[in-house]
Amino acid sequence: MNTEKLEHLESNFQQLCEQLLQSLKPEEYLIIELNGEQTQFVRFNGAKVRQTGMVKDGTIKLTLIANDKTTFASFPFTGDVETDQILGQENLDYLRTEIPQLPEDPHLVLPNNNGTTREVYPGDLLSPEQAVNKVLAPVSDLDMTGLYTAGSVIRGNANSTGQFHWFATESFIVDYSLITPSEKAVKGIFSGQKWHQNKYLEQIKSDKSQFIALEKLSKTLTTGGYRTYFAPAATADLISMLSRGALGESSLRRGGSALLKLQQGQTLSPQFSLQENFSQGAVPRFNEFGKIAPEILPIIEQGKLVNTLINSRTASEYNLTDNGANNYETLRSPEVLSGTLAKEDILSALDTGLYVSNLHYLNWSDQTGGRITGMTRYACFWVENGEIIAPIENLRFDESLYRFWGDNLIAFTNFREFIPKTNSYRQRSLGGILSPGMLVDDFQFTL
Repeated sequence: MNTEKLEHLESNFQQLCEQLLQSLKPEEYLIIELNGEQTQFVRFNGAKVRQTGMVKDGTIKLTLIANDKTTFASFPFTGDVETDQILGQENLDYLRTEIPQLPEDPHLVLPNNNGTTREVYPGDLLSPEQAVNKVLAPVSDLDMTGLYTAGSVIRGNANSTGQFHWFATESFIVDYSLITPSEKAVKGIFSGQKWHQNKYLEQIKSDKSQFIALEKLSKTLTTGGYRTYFAPAATADLISMLSRGALGESSLRRGGSALLKLQQGQTLSPQFSLQENFSQGAVPRFNEFGKIAPEILPIIEQGKLVNTLINSRTASEYNLTDNGANNYETLRSPEVLSGTLAKEDILSALDTGLYVSNLHYLNWSDQTGGRITGMTRYACFWVENGEIIAPIENLRFDESLYRFWGDNLIAFTNFREFIPKTNSYRQRSLGGILSPGMLVDDFQFTL
């Protein structure tokens, strides 16, 4: 991490905030947010570099509140104090002309001072000169397609009541597929804050064993219920659905949540515990409002719903206490607690059934009933008597979370993998899901 460069950006952001806040009128409140990154991008195809470059980008968002009304504007953060101050003042002046025309906000939350925090998490990344060789050398004999991203991401937040938050972290992601001659694929993600070449080599070795198995003749299965093992990436896909209208207090209050039955007293398996854990430094604890989330927030404990995600607006609307949730009341740093199933015992415990590596096209088929539909993807296999027999043709499933995280949950694995967010549209995403694998009985496949 180039600490000198980041400290320079932090200083520039502070100066911009001071200049804008000093220019406020007595009836005005202002929130200032910064999103920035310095990232190396390398795109691969056929185990060769197809595109490479460095991205340095930043955006400032101003939210102006006055007379029970609110509006916002965004502009580039250049890192040059004079330029940023000119842009900041121009955008603030523009918001002042716009806000009188807007209606009052009935659930407006005024900024308050949540203190000052500073979190910096340096990594140990490959140098830009090393990256291509370290990533490609182990797969040079394969058709590897994917993307390598690495670098620092920064977030800043300040407001007119005196709070100031700064967050910076370094991380990398290798998001790749190994394509077989018959055009099937093994999907892999390798990520972290510190590059470990030996761990990368171990993962590629494991992927190559699946790569070989994929070349067997595919097996077509009939619809019905199957004993199924979900690898950590597939389990994380299912967990991610809880951010789509399930855990937010607002969705529960409006009656559209997939966890309504949990709120009403139904329980899941006592093996299932989910919490938000910000201690690893993957994402900042402060949200868009500058509110600080607890370092650890239990959500589901041994199958029971113990907390929901509550942001300031929802708290204001329903006279509750917020817990630092973001604007959309979605998971930001979730983890599922591990279980007892060892890696070497997965196939024997599965015995006969499906080994599912990845899922896609997930959606609610019955949101208030907790039913999820989706499809298998990439390296998924039919297993008999604890041995991989053949890859399967893609299957669609339609199943209730009250079954696969309820009575039909056999076990979670005793190991977990961090499955990062890989989105890079507009800006590089932060965070991910720390997830074990899971073994489920009678999982329903419909097509």
